[in-house]
Amino acid sequence: MTEEMPEGGLRQRQAPRRRGTLLGTFRTVLWSFFGVRKSRDHEQDVEGLNPLHLVVAGLVAAALFVLGLVALVRWVVSSGVAG
Repeated sequence: MTEEMPEGGLRQRQAPRRRGTLLGTFRTVLWSFFGVRKSRDHEQDVEGLNPLHLVVAGLVAAALFVLGLVALVRWVVSSGVAG
């Protein structure tokens, strides 16, 4: 019942390998921007998401969203519809 400890005295746990793809992560981030998701699908996504991919996809999606809004506002203002 006794476990042998490594030299440092602390046991190290293996981090779970997450095999989520970058495309799948972008899909999950876009669904989260939309705000509608089935709980069953959400649980499956969380099991396979790579945290680094999630951060990158979130930043890229947010930047594209802001750039899209800026482009839309510039187009509306330059077309004369707003004024």
